[in-house]
Amino acid sequence: MRRRTDDSVANPNRKGRLTLEERARLAIERENQDMAPPEGDRWSNWADAGHGPEPRPEWVITEQGACDHELGVLKTGKEADVFLLRRVFPDTGAEVTMAAKRYRSNEHRNFQRDAGYLEGRRLRRTRDMRAIEGRTSFGMNLIAQQWAIAEFGALSELWQAGVPVPYPVQLYGTELLMEFIGDADGTAAPRLAQMRPDPDELLDLWEQLVAALLALAERGQTHGDLSPYNLLVHHCRLVLIDLPQVVDVVVNPKGREFMTRDVHNVVKWFLARGLPERFADPDALLEMLASEARLI
Repeated sequence: MRRRTDDSVANPNRKGRLTLEERARLAIERENQDMAPPEGDRWSNWADAGHGPEPRPEWVITEQGACDHELGVLKTGKEADVFLLRRVFPDTGAEVTMAAKRYRSNEHRNFQRDAGYLEGRRLRRTRDMRAIEGRTSFGMNLIAQQWAIAEFGALSELWQAGVPVPYPVQLYGTELLMEFIGDADGTAAPRLAQMRPDPDELLDLWEQLVAALLALAERGQTHGDLSPYNLLVHHCRLVLIDLPQVVDVVVNPKGREFMTRDVHNVVKWFLARGLPERFADPDALLEMLASEARLI
């Protein structure tokens, strides 16, 4: 009688029998299905996530028994996709719609812009920096985590400072849940690039933008990738989005370059929409921002 070896258990059986490991995996899957929420796609992972700053807005749902519903894709990008997600607490009927930004796995991610932004954000562990610079699989996963952590941290700090950004609800792995800028029915606020404001609205939006840029400069920062496509307008209120690459203009050797690019990108749009040059003067705005950031 042939003796059974460990390999006969560890490897898939040619007759179709499951390995012990596969049985355990399927058992966990069945258990997860049995424990799935009665409604929704998943239980809220609030308890295991990093949380946004306090005091939290009243609409944030923190109850353990809440569940999340996927409502579709809001935006796809090179580094991350943004989904519409509704969190519901069945016991009270409370619900809130949020934006879920998910940085892609390494086989789909295309972080071609990160080299300049990561200047001044050196990791302490040399091994991690070598992996990032070498773009190994481990390094690409670290980059995803760095972007998620950086955006969550930036949103938290800027929201507390009164800069018009979405409230960051939670960070779980590489998924960032944040305030949805739009209407209750799931209609997203338009991007500035889509707007055709009248002269009064245009001037008001410009003044809001200058105030936001000055608030960033006061902190020694610039957006880093500012354009009419990552500015939302909701009920006449301008909101900055897409902030994983927010740049410290003092520490980053290219800080002034990023600030200049941000300014020229938005000034070009406002001038094209008819804002008089006496308001949208890029050189005057840059001088004002650089002074606020103590670069001059």
